[in-house]
Amino acid sequence: MKRIAALAVFVLAIVFGLTQAPTLAAPAAGRAATFDVKDYGAKADGSTNDTGAIEKAINAANAAGGGIVEFPSGQYKSKNTVHLKSDVTLQLDSGATILGSSADTYDKPEANPNDDYQDYGHSHFHNAMFYGDKLTNIGFTGSGTIDGAGNLITGNPDSGEADKIISLTRCKGLTLSGITLRRGGHFAALINGCDDVTSDHLTIDTASDRDGWNIISTTNVTVTDADIAANDDALVFKSDYALGAKLPNGHVKVRDSKLSAKCCNALMFGSETCGDFTDYDFRDIAITGADKSGLGMVSMDGSNISDVHYRDITMTGVHSPIMLKIGTRKRCGNNPGVGHISNVTYDNITGTGNSPSFSPTLWGESGANHITDITFNKVDLTVPGGNDTMSTGVPSNDAKEYNPKSIGTRPAFGWYLHNADRVTFTDSSVRFADDDGRPAVIANTGSGLKFDHFTAQRGGDSPADVMFQSVSGYCLSDSADTSGRALRVSASGSTEGCG
Repeated sequence: MKRIAALAVFVLAIVFGLTQAPTLAAPAAGRAATFDVKDYGAKADGSTNDTGAIEKAINAANAAGGGIVEFPSGQYKSKNTVHLKSDVTLQLDSGATILGSSADTYDKPEANPNDDYQDYGHSHFHNAMFYGDKLTNIGFTGSGTIDGAGNLITGNPDSGEADKIISLTRCKGLTLSGITLRRGGHFAALINGCDDVTSDHLTIDTASDRDGWNIISTTNVTVTDADIAANDDALVFKSDYALGAKLPNGHVKVRDSKLSAKCCNALMFGSETCGDFTDYDFRDIAITGADKSGLGMVSMDGSNISDVHYRDITMTGVHSPIMLKIGTRKRCGNNPGVGHISNVTYDNITGTGNSPSFSPTLWGESGANHITDITFNKVDLTVPGGNDTMSTGVPSNDAKEYNPKSIGTRPAFGWYLHNADRVTFTDSSVRFADDDGRPAVIANTGSGLKFDHFTAQRGGDSPADVMFQSVSGYCLSDSADTSGRALRVSASGSTEGCG
């Protein structure tokens, strides 16, 4: 009877909500299906052409609604272009290497009516080891390697030759993490017109070839712990006309990365600059060499570049530590005008230059195309120096070229500012390794230039420490040379404005 009574009470409790019936736990989210390329015929012996097996695995994953194409340890020769598909991630396990081929059997370059607006390599996408267009949710992950093996072309390829490892256009949802890209030809990775890109612990070694990673006309990018050693540009943001339109760029974060560029630029905007750039944040980056710019930014084709922020960056062995330039190349469709650079900040930056040296430079264009609203806080640069006293006139400039050497030898060993407004230096310094006869700073044509707690080394034969030429509203406060002496100021056609 007691058991019957207890059961009756329990039933009544459930009916009237006095206790809770037991619930079943929700099933755990299922893992993505895995498709082993060896199950689809890949030999992984380093000589058999495994492209067909790779594509079978990709097609199977795509047909199943998405999945992971796995490459176990081994050497996978790929003699043809692999055509990527949506919702498929290629996972290269430890010890897995996909090798490029010299068989000249890659896809040929496609026709592009917009060839004239950018270099050949930027205009053609099909001629790559891996290619995809208008794909969503794709990735390259793991800890293995894709190696062009010295077979990819660094110049303009003939039919059947590839000049890129990864070539993607108009993609959305790209992950590029963990793997190593080596010997990529013209580009280890080239993406254009993409959105939502994530990269973590990516390694690129193209020091014997050309570019590392070109991120073109792309939005919403996060890059962390990248290690890119390039011959040409290492990590570069561009916007060209290869897809027949000016496309947006921005909302980009780069963190905790290491960059080097043997011949060219380490961290760069341009030179292809059609669409506008906004909202970039670079932090905790070590640059260990650049024969052009360490931190370079040019607007050559009409773009507006703004809201860019650099913080906690070290540079060694750079020919031009910092360069900002507006040019008039206008190599973009729809008759572009002259661009702008504004609202750029540099915080806690150290840089050591090497020869041949190009002084850190801000070079705007005339009229409404000055460089504006640039802030340097705790920016300490050491340049090689070693020049004699020279004319302090405006150096020559090729407005259609972006290379730091397109501007002649700057008449200042440190900062040279031309057509720049509202530029502020705070708690910053510039020094030379060898005595230099030029001033530390020359500003020519501008307004609102402020130097607060600025330190400049004095050259033995320099005519002044800071020179202002046709500058309205300059101000030096609490600034000195490296020996604590007041800075020697020369001002011609200029007015002071410390109010």
